[in-house]
Amino acid sequence: MAEAKTLHDAFIDELRDAYDAEKQLLKALAKMAKKASADDLSAAFDSHLGETRGQVDKLERVFASLGEKVRGKHCDGIAGIIEEGKSVMEEDFDSATMDACLIAGGQRAEHYEMAAYGTLVAWARLMGHTEAGDLLEEILDEEKAADAKLTALAEGGINEAASSGTTSEDDDEDDAPAPARQKVRPAKAKAAKKKTTRK
Repeated sequence: MAEAKTLHDAFIDELRDAYDAEKQLLKALAKMAKKASADDLSAAFDSHLGETRGQVDKLERVFASLGEKVRGKHCDGIAGIIEEGKSVMEEDFDSATMDACLIAGGQRAEHYEMAAYGTLVAWARLMGHTEAGDLLEEILDEEKAADAKLTALAEGGINEAASSGTTSEDDDEDDAPAPARQKVRPAKAKAAKKKTTRK
């Protein structure tokens, strides 16, 4: 009978998953930076792309500190998030809406990573892997900062620009029925009053 796997085995498995996720994100972030219309959003993706390269290096140092071979394991979670983002980038959104959607996709990835690295830091500390824990915590802090930056950009005008990006056709469609509805309601109300007074 095979020996049951331990927390250390789970930890290494998660590390390999995280390593593959960062490799996948290197390609995705480059595409997102190109697709962004707002200069500050494009710059944010470019900046995090540089950080992600550093994170790949840090993860390789984590493997080395544990005496483990550097190897990735396909991360289905990030692959799914990237695939969703790719579908959104193929949509015919106006530029402000596209930027808002790119932020949403970026934050999905950041939140996934924050959950993963939070667990890895906790497990590393628990098992006494001090160097690994320190490196993983550095990565976690970078992911939190990237998420905060995207929130600041969204709240700093990108979401607002997207919400006010209606076309004149949309405005006409929204405005036309409103007066008709306003005329109908009082008529119905009068009819209702007549019925009640007849009784």
